[in-house]
Amino acid sequence: MKAQRNVLAGFLVAGGLLLLAGSLFAHHSQAMYDTSRDVTLTGTVTKFDFVNPHVRIHFQVKKDNGDVEQWVGESAQPNNFRRRGWTRSTLKPGDQIIVTVHAAKDGTKEGHIQSLSLGGKEIHRSPTAD
Repeated sequence: MKAQRNVLAGFLVAGGLLLLAGSLFAHHSQAMYDTSRDVTLTGTVTKFDFVNPHVRIHFQVKKDNGDVEQWVGESAQPNNFRRRGWTRSTLKPGDQIIVTVHAAKDGTKEGHIQSLSLGGKEIHRSPTAD
């Protein structure tokens, strides 16, 4: 009887872990982005979130007609950037950037960052870029 309970408990724990693993993979899906085309934007950083689960860069893009759009670019987790020398102060509000993203399919002003240039120098390129 005790052995049966242990086996049942083991199956329940394993099943729970499988359910959790599925949601973790879904979280990292890029299905919401149009990976078939790149959009390149020139803008001004308004906020830099160097936090888990993903680095996020908030920036303003001035359109030809003078209107300003608020964009958010998302990339990998901070540890990936730390290994390349990035810190919380790598980007600051007011910095001028050029960002290439896979834009959101639903038309919202956000995207997955493919490359990022600061001061005319490329400082990030996604492994999936090109």
